Amino acid sequence: MNSFKDFKIKPTSLSFIGEKVRMTKILNSEIIIHDFIIKDSEKKPGTKYLTLQICRKGEKEIVFTGSKTLMDMIEQVSKEKFPFTTTIIQEDQMFQFT
Repeated sequence: MNSFKDFKIKPTSLSFIGEKVRMTKILNSEIIIHDFIIKDSEKKPGTKYLTLQICRKGEKEIVFTGSKTLMDMIEQVSKEKFPFTTTIIQEDQMFQFT
């Protein structure tokens, strides 16, 4: 009989850890971004959302946002550049990495 461990199958979905925090809690604070995922929204069909795995004050946290600007900006960062430090600011109604 086969044993599952012999198949050497590793999880393919990325799992983030930490407390879920609102964007307003991390605005204008330096954070470390470890990874991200962009997925189709189930709550708002036809849109996407960004999930960030961050570290702030030594604690890992998770942030969700529908910001198209942040999605566009983070997709331009090559995976070799992770993790990186940044501050998310809000100009008018738009979030941006600085």
